[in-house]
Amino acid sequence: MTESAPERTMALGRKGAALPTDAPPGDCRIVLYREGERQREVDTLARAHEDLRADPSLFAWVELSSPNREQLTEAARRFDLPRLAVEDAIVAHQRPKVESYGDVLFVVLRPASYDEAQETVHVGEVHVFGARGVVITIRHDTRIDFAPIRARLEEHPRLMRHGALGVTYAVLDRVVDDYAPVIAALQEDVDDVESQVFAGEKGASRRTYRLARQVIALQRAVDPLGEVLRMLMTPREGADRPLPAPLRPAERHLDELREYLRDVADHVSVAGEHVDGFRQLLQNIMAVESSLIDQAQNEAMKKVSSWGGILVVPTLISSIYGMNIAPVHGYHWLFSWPLTLCAMVLIGLGLYMVFKRNGWL
Repeated sequence: MTESAPERTMALGRKGAALPTDAPPGDCRIVLYREGERQREVDTLARAHEDLRADPSLFAWVELSSPNREQLTEAARRFDLPRLAVEDAIVAHQRPKVESYGDVLFVVLRPASYDEAQETVHVGEVHVFGARGVVITIRHDTRIDFAPIRARLEEHPRLMRHGALGVTYAVLDRVVDDYAPVIAALQEDVDDVESQVFAGEKGASRRTYRLARQVIALQRAVDPLGEVLRMLMTPREGADRPLPAPLRPAERHLDELREYLRDVADHVSVAGEHVDGFRQLLQNIMAVESSLIDQAQNEAMKKVSSWGGILVVPTLISSIYGMNIAPVHGYHWLFSWPLTLCAMVLIGLGLYMVFKRNGWL
C-alpha cells in the first residue's frame, strides 16, 4: 500500500504525474455519526479508526481536501482500502467511474465550474471510498465545498442513515447541480459567438474553437455519469457489477435510494443533452464561418477579376500603340487618338455594366 503509483495519467490534455512525495498535507476533517445523527468530531485518522473498532454502530465521514501521498497512504492502511483504487486516487485525473473492490466502493466524479472572464471550464476531481462504517471523500483541484453537503445530510438524518451510499448520493447530486450554472454560462457564450460569426467580427474563429474545447472538457465529465448511476441504482447480486455486500441497502430502503438517484439521473440527462447540443452547434458555427469566409473570398476574387477584365481591353489597345515599330497608315490621323481613347472608355463602361448587372461589382 505504500508503493508509489507507477503509472502516469492517461487523461487527454493532462501531463501531470502522481502526487509528489513532498506535497504539503491537505485539510482533514473527520465526523462521527450514529443512526444519521452527528455525534462528535475527531482529530486524526488513528482516533477515528479506534472509535469505529470500539463502537461498530458509529459511522465516520473522513473528508480530505487536496491530500498528499502520505495522508492517502495512511487512510488506506487504517481503513483497508484497495491498492489499485488508492493508486487512482494518488495519480488523479481519472474519468468518472464506479468500481467495486471486495467490500469497498470507489467512485470518481468530475465537478466543474466556469470562469466567465477567461471563458474556461475548470474541471476538478472528487473520489469517494465507501466501506462498512466509513466513507472517505477526497477532492483534488476542485472548488466544490463539502460543507453544504454535510449540512444537508445532517438536516436529513434519514438520508444519512444510508451511510456511504447516502453520502455518495449527496456528493453526486451536488456535483450534477453545479453543472447547471456552467451550462447556462456556456449557453450565453455560444449565443454570443454565433452573433459574432454572422456579424463578421474578427477573432470569432479563435473564440469558437476555444469554446468547443471547453464544451469537450465538460462533456468528458458529464457523459460517463450515466453508467455510474446505472450501477448505483442496480446494487443487487446478478447485476453486471453489484455493489459491495456491506453497502447494499435493505429492501425497504432500496426504493427510496433509487428515487433519489433517478432524480440525479434526470439532471444528468438534461446536462448531457445541453452539452451535446453545444458541441453540435459549435461545429455548425465553424462550418458556417468557413462557408462565409469562402464566400467573402469568392466575392473578392469576382471584383478583382471584373476590374482586370475592364482594364485588359484599354491595356491591349494602348500596348499596340506603344509597340516600338514604324507607324502604320493613319497613325498620324487627326482623330486617331480621340477615337482610340473613346473606344477604350466605351468598352470599359460596357464591361463595367455587364459585371455590375451580374453582381460581380
